[in-house]
Amino acid sequence: MREESFEIGGLKLKSRLFTGTGKYADDSVIPGVCEASGSQVITVALRRVDLESDTGNVMDFIPKDMQLLPNTSGARTAEEAVRIAKLARAMGCGNWIKIEVISDNKYLLPDGYETAKATEILAEDGFVVLPYVNADLYIARSLVDAGAAAVMPLGAPIGTNRGLKTKEMVRILIDEIDLPIIVDAGIGRPSEACEAMEMGADAVLVNTAIATASDPIMMARAFGQAVEAGRAAYLSGPGAKHSMAQASSPLTGFLSEG
Repeated sequence: MREESFEIGGLKLKSRLFTGTGKYADDSVIPGVCEASGSQVITVALRRVDLESDTGNVMDFIPKDMQLLPNTSGARTAEEAVRIAKLARAMGCGNWIKIEVISDNKYLLPDGYETAKATEILAEDGFVVLPYVNADLYIARSLVDAGAAAVMPLGAPIGTNRGLKTKEMVRILIDEIDLPIIVDAGIGRPSEACEAMEMGADAVLVNTAIATASDPIMMARAFGQAVEAGRAAYLSGPGAKHSMAQASSPLTGFLSEG
């Protein structure tokens, strides 16, 4: 496969798999997951970061060469998301931020309006903003106007492992939005990550499916390989689909004709 990379916020990335830090039975497995997956970007909820703690700090398990992507998990409004982002930067977590604004406790669906508001404020303040949203074209367009660095549509409700349920909507974003599309949430199997990449998604973020696997490191490796396979398939230009059978060989030269 030819060498290729994509760029977000001025950073060139070879891996198109983003990972997370939540739901691990033991955070000590995180370095192994990062290595096995090949991922270069990892998200962490700022509310889990306690730099003054002597024990139990998830930051202790994140490899130093990973690009940190703090997220605003727990924010219910744009104002809260902005406050969390600025706190993350003040704590030394850098200027990348994944915006999560969720006020719905049943389905945990992101609030697109509040997300766009937070994105605009933080982009103007110099943050590299990656907003997590529903797969909605109008919201995505508002995020482009707000200065987002990428758009992160959900594949299915967060943490469900139900797969790419928003496939057709994600496909529209891939076709219409001139920013990296990173499918986030809901992807539960490597085959689903591969499918998203075959469609032309720029990357996927997978946390729950890896963290809750019986063997997270093996699953991380499987996801890394699936993302590479999906990207290669996309670049190869898959053949057309047909409703009728298409013979692989010419329908001539049968023995009965001789």
